[in-house]
Amino acid sequence: MEKEQAQEQIEKLRERLNRYNHEYYVLDAPSVPDAEYDKKMEELIQLENDFPELVTADSPSQRVGGEPLDAFQKVRHRIPMLSLGNAFNETDLRDFARRASQGVDTPISFVCELKIDGLAVSLTYEDGKLVRGATRGDGTTGEDITSNLRTIRSIPLSIPEQSTMEVRGEAFMPHQSFLKLNEARKANGDEPFANPRNAAAGSLRQLDPKIAAKRHLDIFLYSVGEWEAGSLKSHSERLEYLEELGFKTNPEWRKCATIDDVIAFVRYWEQKRPDLDYEIDGIVVKVDNLEQQEALGFTAKSPRWAIAYKFPAEEVLTTLRDIELSVGRTGVITPTAILDPVRVAGTTVKRASLHNEDLIREKDIRLGDTIVIKKAGDIIPEVVRVVEDERTGDEKTFSMPDECPACGSDLVRLEEEVALRCINPNCPQQLKEGLIHFVSREAMNIDGLGEKVIHQLFQHELVHTIADLYRLQRDDLLQLERMGEKSVDNLLRAIETSKTNSLERLLFGLGIRFVGAKAARTLAAHFQTMENLQQATFADVVAINEIGEKMADSITRYFAEEHVKDLLRELKSLGLHMTYDGPAQQETREDTALSGKTVVLTGKMETFTRSDAKALIEQLGGTVTGSVSKKTDIVVAGEDAGSKLEKAEELGITVWNEQQLSEVLDQ
Repeated sequence: MEKEQAQEQIEKLRERLNRYNHEYYVLDAPSVPDAEYDKKMEELIQLENDFPELVTADSPSQRVGGEPLDAFQKVRHRIPMLSLGNAFNETDLRDFARRASQGVDTPISFVCELKIDGLAVSLTYEDGKLVRGATRGDGTTGEDITSNLRTIRSIPLSIPEQSTMEVRGEAFMPHQSFLKLNEARKANGDEPFANPRNAAAGSLRQLDPKIAAKRHLDIFLYSVGEWEAGSLKSHSERLEYLEELGFKTNPEWRKCATIDDVIAFVRYWEQKRPDLDYEIDGIVVKVDNLEQQEALGFTAKSPRWAIAYKFPAEEVLTTLRDIELSVGRTGVITPTAILDPVRVAGTTVKRASLHNEDLIREKDIRLGDTIVIKKAGDIIPEVVRVVEDERTGDEKTFSMPDECPACGSDLVRLEEEVALRCINPNCPQQLKEGLIHFVSREAMNIDGLGEKVIHQLFQHELVHTIADLYRLQRDDLLQLERMGEKSVDNLLRAIETSKTNSLERLLFGLGIRFVGAKAARTLAAHFQTMENLQQATFADVVAINEIGEKMADSITRYFAEEHVKDLLRELKSLGLHMTYDGPAQQETREDTALSGKTVVLTGKMETFTRSDAKALIEQLGGTVTGSVSKKTDIVVAGEDAGSKLEKAEELGITVWNEQQLSEVLDQ
């Protein structure tokens, strides 16, 4: 085929595939079967492989994800992406409407939109082509995640608007995508995502776009930032124009003539939100007229012409039937409420967290009680309170046992701890939870050893300790449910490969109390070998810059235990690597604005993950703690900062926003 013919055929295929994409992912009205779409895509890919010089960035074939990135580049928003002020009740909404009316000379009307619980992003098009996609970040500076956003099939790679245009929206993970992702993560032994928002944010911050491509994200576009040819008069006209351009907008927006209409819209969606296939956490209310928006202007943090109404956490009644006790990896006994099934925040709930014995006493929770539950942050079910008026006298007071429910050993309450704890190192439930931790991704990273497989290994008495994992035989594994020859061979290969891991992974996998992944790296880099660490004294360990007394005491006590010495001898004889292979520890700098400072992070961070921010602060000589006190020097407040920010202001502690932190970290 000649190049000219190929060019013509490629353009026809792209036009057709873009139309199919739009029908399927935006209009939800596919005109052809999936097989026909796949066939045309294969034809396009073949032609582009034959004529690579004809491949363009806006081709439908480029959505699958390019090469992994080393890091995200920073992007400065020419027009800041400001956050919105919050309203929590009808009075707040009426106050917002009153202030807006007083700020302009003509009557106002509103547009109400569903507040999608996802990740705010911007998309920039030049000459009709998508050239950049970025996170909101701190509102002024975000991260370039163009490669990941290209994988979202509801985002058009080209639009019929030739002037420079920046549009903004919310990327999110639909419920079905979220459930499938978590099922896959559990099967792989990975920690499931807590909620769709975290899953979406985590997906878009993957350095490998191919991972984002597998997560099946979606997006709703809701506003225009920079736009060279913008001439529309209202926000509602902009929404309609975005739809005309091929963008996916949320169909549930509504124009409202009065604040009463706004409140009616809010009340409707408070009841209907469980019916949606995506998470919303409120309603965004905007003044519709763009000239009025300009006249109202902005505060330092948010526009005066818009506000976000936040839904209250849904509370429902149910009956507490039992309290179930579980034993964690470190021996902590955790009570869980077993409930009559009840629908709350879109899912059926049968269990709720009770945290510890003190909470049960404090709330006077009894078996048989009618209780109020809610989902904390619309995620984790928890007991709010008891409805005492519903008591009949048949309710029974619950008492925590004196013995471990898994092994029968005496339970203890360690000094300064609320939780009861089983301290038997051979407790079968602790061993099981410990093995789940040992094989996890941040620890020994043994693919194929999910919770179900580990449960079977214990059930068939194939393992009792970590060391037994390295003695597993092929014939024994083939007897397990859903373990075919290929799965068994892959699992044995993964177990064998894990023997070569660097020391820090083994240290973290051992589950030493207070020792997380970062501390394990610090210890491994400092002592270099397991033998050196075993011989270290408390003074040797606590002398390390990032290791406190509590952790040092836990580490030295752990290695003094005879059963630990026996385990490590076994692991060494089985061929496990006991030496650190990673890079030398980076020296902390002592000439920065964070040197010697105690820092608390609070609220949602957009530019950093919490762990990344902590690591960077520590690299610059700062210390990150979890609570605000008089010893705190700086509080970094992200979006929706709460009680920690209030306490910092009460104590007169310096408060930074995320941008200020970024500036210091970039120095």
